[in-house]
Amino acid sequence: MKVLLIGNGAREHALCRSLSLDPDVTALYCAPGNAGIAEVAELHHVDPLDGGAVSALAVELGADLVVVGPEAPLVAGVADAVRAVGIPVFGPSGEAAQLEGSKAFAKDVMAGAGVPTARSYVCTTPAEVDEALDAFGAPYVVKDDGLAAGKGVVVTDDLAIAAAHANSCDRVVIEEFLDGPEVSLFAITDGVTVLPLQPAQDFKRALDDDEGPNTGGMGAYSPLPWADPKLVEEVLQTVLQPTVDELRRRGTPFSGLLYAGLAITSRGVRVIEFNARFGDPETQVVLARLKTPLAGILLAAANGTLADLEPLRWSDDAAVTVVIASHNYPGTPRTGDPITGLADVAVQDAPHAYVLHAGTKHDGDAVVSAGGRVLSVTATGKNLTQARDRAYTALGRIHLDGSQHRTDIAAKAAAGE
Repeated sequence: MKVLLIGNGAREHALCRSLSLDPDVTALYCAPGNAGIAEVAELHHVDPLDGGAVSALAVELGADLVVVGPEAPLVAGVADAVRAVGIPVFGPSGEAAQLEGSKAFAKDVMAGAGVPTARSYVCTTPAEVDEALDAFGAPYVVKDDGLAAGKGVVVTDDLAIAAAHANSCDRVVIEEFLDGPEVSLFAITDGVTVLPLQPAQDFKRALDDDEGPNTGGMGAYSPLPWADPKLVEEVLQTVLQPTVDELRRRGTPFSGLLYAGLAITSRGVRVIEFNARFGDPETQVVLARLKTPLAGILLAAANGTLADLEPLRWSDDAAVTVVIASHNYPGTPRTGDPITGLADVAVQDAPHAYVLHAGTKHDGDAVVSAGGRVLSVTATGKNLTQARDRAYTALGRIHLDGSQHRTDIAAKAAAGE
């Protein structure tokens, strides 16, 4: 099949890498892509938010499947535009993608589905904000209702910081703090059948020991040796399937990737948030462990035939990914800096370690930084310790002036193996 993937980050590079290894994929296109994706897919220029342009490109290329990577095009209805021209698409409708596009909508769906989540208030005025912050107390959890590229959430003990963030948003969700470790669990669904993937854990804070500001994610690992073996089945029964059933009942069926961000609290599993697409950087480690060819799974979700698939096959290996971010991230990043050492990783660390590009572009023959999160260095190994060692060894070959990365990705989990 011919596949067109929309997006330009490390998540899309991970997806393209898996699709390029699938023997059923005869042609792979990506729009707009990045310098790394160009090595495995043919790049095309398109505005990812323009449904008409994306669907026209899909028709022009004769695509048999379109995969929409990022959340903004999904919320903008790009998947609807592609479906309207009769091409199968992996990704929910604009209406269903409100599960990520609006925290308030997600809370309403969870209430209807009986899904366990934090108690919350939706606020639109300073008075409502003050009342909600007072009701829950510290630590304060304040979430911008709309899309914020993973950076719209503030968790703080400082009342002034919490109030300032809340009052900077048009509409905000303030909720109780959930204790316990966090887990990301992806599920592929066609709107009826729900197929959970393997769980992962990501690291949101910019600095070691979970210090510093929130980011889009600085690294991830899978599997989770400390997690209950029944966790995936429990989340399928109490969270994922009820949510998909509720959306279908409302007349807004959800097909594509349903991402549950979970807290394993002292009172049981609670949903922190839903996303409507593969998460970054968890996708990098989950796909590194998936042995079943990817294209057929995504096409089955698009066509409503997931129930006919064989059970997914997984590697027993562990996977770790470490994000290299540019100077000043998550503030306004410095861009245009040359990146060296990528060829060294390809020669010395493959196939166990490889680099997935996020914010990169070509400047003549050079690869330069073009965003906040620049690269995801991903590695596999017989356990997390070996995968970690391989990831950090590969990362050590790469130079990007002023760059930053965390040194503790998967360290605690590996120590407990």
